[in-house]
Amino acid sequence: MKKTETPDTMSPKGSQRRTFLKGASAAVAAGTITGAPMIWAQNIKNVTLRQFGTGVSNLNDVANKVKEDLGFTLEMTALDSDTVAQRAATQPKSFDIADIEYWICKKVWPAGNLQPMDTSKIANYDKIVGIFRNGKLNPDSVIAQGTAPHSVGFVDGPNGKKFVDNESGWMTLIPTIYNADTLGIRPDLIGREISTWAELLNPEFKGKASILDISSIGIMDAAMVCEAMGEITYGDKGNMTRDEIDKTMAIFTEAKKNGQFRAFWKSFDESVNLMASGEVVIQSMWSPAITAVRSKGIPCVYQPLKEGYRSWGGGLGLSKNLSGLELDAAYEYINWYLSGWVGGYLMRQGYYSAVPETSKNFMSDDEWGFWFEGKPAQGDIVNPQGVVMEKAGATRDGGSFQDRMGRVACWNAVMDENQHMVRKWNEFIAA
Repeated sequence: MKKTETPDTMSPKGSQRRTFLKGASAAVAAGTITGAPMIWAQNIKNVTLRQFGTGVSNLNDVANKVKEDLGFTLEMTALDSDTVAQRAATQPKSFDIADIEYWICKKVWPAGNLQPMDTSKIANYDKIVGIFRNGKLNPDSVIAQGTAPHSVGFVDGPNGKKFVDNESGWMTLIPTIYNADTLGIRPDLIGREISTWAELLNPEFKGKASILDISSIGIMDAAMVCEAMGEITYGDKGNMTRDEIDKTMAIFTEAKKNGQFRAFWKSFDESVNLMASGEVVIQSMWSPAITAVRSKGIPCVYQPLKEGYRSWGGGLGLSKNLSGLELDAAYEYINWYLSGWVGGYLMRQGYYSAVPETSKNFMSDDEWGFWFEGKPAQGDIVNPQGVVMEKAGATRDGGSFQDRMGRVACWNAVMDENQHMVRKWNEFIAA
């Protein structure tokens, strides 16, 4: 893959590029690697780590950069969310690193296929945002509904099987990526302000609306819509009762039968094509899908809504079968991941890094101002491939990191009534 780095955006500001095993990480390497560092460094090139996850963060550019900076090979496989969960729960020998979302932890951790990770080996652990450590963005934050990442982020020891509600020193996943999701709209085709989730079922958009067909996520968007319409008040949108599930799907099934939805999508590309073609003007979307539509020169907005955002977070988990040199290499990879280059790459796509502080070193002041601080762009804003996403003067949809992550209404979740929910969701799609 062609490299697209530029001196002021993909390299640390104010210093010459250095490989990860030098400088700041040397102390970490010495503390986490057993045996003689020189022997380890010579053998590392023979290591291949197999990683799988969704296409959101399993990126060829990251694998290429790992080879360049750390010397070993990272083989990546991109799958959809449901397949990721199934593989992590049933095929522990097929992977070394699982790049999964936190809501999936409830499904996969009980299977015992992942090993708890020692936070003392994570160089930037103390810089990880509070969302993943105690659930709070700020000390006075209210923890949102659903499966908040910190609630499944820690277990009770090196062989821990139970989630604990404190920073135990043993993490299920090392957090990497997260975002605040909302509805995407075509402002040029809608022609008026959109301010509420309820608009997804507005008859005005009959035949031009869409929702994603991943039940565990789609049900959360549906709940945001139903609550915004005043139809249902949920005790916890992330853990609905059977009655709440039935009422939610009844509302959406009626809308479907009335022709509200143009289509349902499962993949990133499907959502982009629906919006870019104009077949759909309002739908569930993911941040990079918005930027992909914009890169075609087509207006598309990730619309801030008064009820807040549905959020998600992901991280890296280690197979229980990983040991020895490969386990050491995996910790090196995770430390490298949080050291800034990947964070800068992800932030340029509209995501957030679990350690924003290090990502800032791999972004220009203008990029940081636009993506993180919500400031107007001083010059053109480009994606990781160098394609112009925004022109000078533009501001990010929803504003700053604090504005967006501070307004999370619920997190993606796995419910106690998950089987019933999936059955009712499938009935809705088939209706």
